[in-house]
Amino acid sequence: MSKPVQWTRQHTLAAFHLYTLLPFGRLHQHAPEIRQLAQWEGRTPSSVAMKLVNFASLDPQVVASGRVGLSGASNQDKALWAALQQDWDAVANEAAEAYAALALGHGVQADQELLQDEQEEFAEGRTRSAIVQVRVNQARFRTSVLASYNATCCISGLQHEKLVIASHIVPWSIDSKNRLNPQNGLCLSALHDKAYDQGLITVMPDYTVRISTKFKAQKDDCFIADALLRFDGKSISLPEKFRPAPEFLEFHARAFGFL
Repeated sequence: MSKPVQWTRQHTLAAFHLYTLLPFGRLHQHAPEIRQLAQWEGRTPSSVAMKLVNFASLDPQVVASGRVGLSGASNQDKALWAALQQDWDAVANEAAEAYAALALGHGVQADQELLQDEQEEFAEGRTRSAIVQVRVNQARFRTSVLASYNATCCISGLQHEKLVIASHIVPWSIDSKNRLNPQNGLCLSALHDKAYDQGLITVMPDYTVRISTKFKAQKDDCFIADALLRFDGKSISLPEKFRPAPEFLEFHARAFGFL
């Protein structure tokens, strides 16, 4: 019997990157993405699936939901998770680079699918490189948030990948350490995303929705009442992974006068 391939830091990082991109229900050995990573790393699909489920066992949202998964998270896994809480973007970028390096070694461009809908023409040189990297990071954030919420608006329940948006809680421009952090994201319909961005609605640290008093006077407007007011005080649907961090929610609520 051949000796199991040891989990190096690079392989662990690559596995974590995949964990961020897959819905919880696809953390199994038959998922094509898991089988592909297993081939790249020279290990079995069940080994990769187990590693991803071990990451899930460190995710407070997964634990809180009762889907504890396995309890075999290694010290390396725990150290990686702790580092994420200090500077999510630094670790997430390192994980993406580890995954991309493995992919490239097997003739695969890791970010091609993320940018497949990108049609914009970019300037050449450093400007183009910088813009493309921003696009890639935005696409990674969107993929991880939509995977966590199964492409379902956490307020309205609308489920359609083309009609929901991965909304930053703390804006991209304010927190450079959590731009890629799915715990800094909400999956919202296009309407609720716009209202959230404008501070017309918020989600409180206890995960309940609050609607601006600006709308209260429009309670006789049937559309406003149905699309917004009826959700006031209701709890959002929490994601399967990466529960939004209360401190981020508090920032948004305070910024727009809800606290």
